[in-house]
Amino acid sequence: MERRRLEEIMGAVAAGSLPVAEAVERLRHLPFEDLGFARVDSHRALRAGFPEVIFAPGKTAEQVLAIAERLVAAGEPLLVTRLDEAKAEPLRRRFPAGSYDPHARIFHLLPEPPRPRGRGTIMVVCAGTSDIPVAEEAALTATVMGNRVERLYDAGVAGIHRLLDDHRRLAAAEVLVVVAGMEGALPSVVGGIVERPVIAVPTSVGYGASFGGLAALLGMLNSCAAGVVVVNIDNGFGAGYAAALMNRREER
Repeated sequence: MERRRLEEIMGAVAAGSLPVAEAVERLRHLPFEDLGFARVDSHRALRAGFPEVIFAPGKTAEQVLAIAERLVAAGEPLLVTRLDEAKAEPLRRRFPAGSYDPHARIFHLLPEPPRPRGRGTIMVVCAGTSDIPVAEEAALTATVMGNRVERLYDAGVAGIHRLLDDHRRLAAAEVLVVVAGMEGALPSVVGGIVERPVIAVPTSVGYGASFGGLAALLGMLNSCAAGVVVVNIDNGFGAGYAAALMNRREER
């Protein structure tokens, strides 16, 4: 439950337009609902600013669907990450108004259009086409959280003129998410030409000595550009979420 919805319920009770019993019914599943295999956190939006997100790997399709049904029943936005086609199909049938993006591996369903929450634009940059799935996970996460998102793809350091050609767009962004595999050099370059936070995302793209993204991760952690922070390998969701929090304007 978001803070805004809780305030509406409390205000309605105070004004006498909502009976106390009905308010209690709306709030009775707080702070969590125990499904046996999962305890669905209904207070996540109040504490962290966005409802619980379902991480699909390791869960059965039935478990994903059961958690999703509880979140939707509570009126929460639904976001399921790392979702393959097989597990997405039951969600598509149950929630035909939702959307599944096979590139980002995300299913999302919003009870209403996302409220604009960002004070500026989040720019998602990726080094190569092979990095797009992780970049799209970041971009779609930030979009669902109410942000304006722009994309700049296939702009790696092997052809750095492609990146520099868009320097004005880079400079205009409030937060940048920069996704790269191989040696992971792109975030350092971007961090050296903008005065905004850069969230670096190493990917597992690369040849053998990249060690499944470890080389990119270490390269980003050792960046000489100030203002670069790093998330875990392939963690587009974490980068998009962090960018949304950094970009969030003050809500009164």
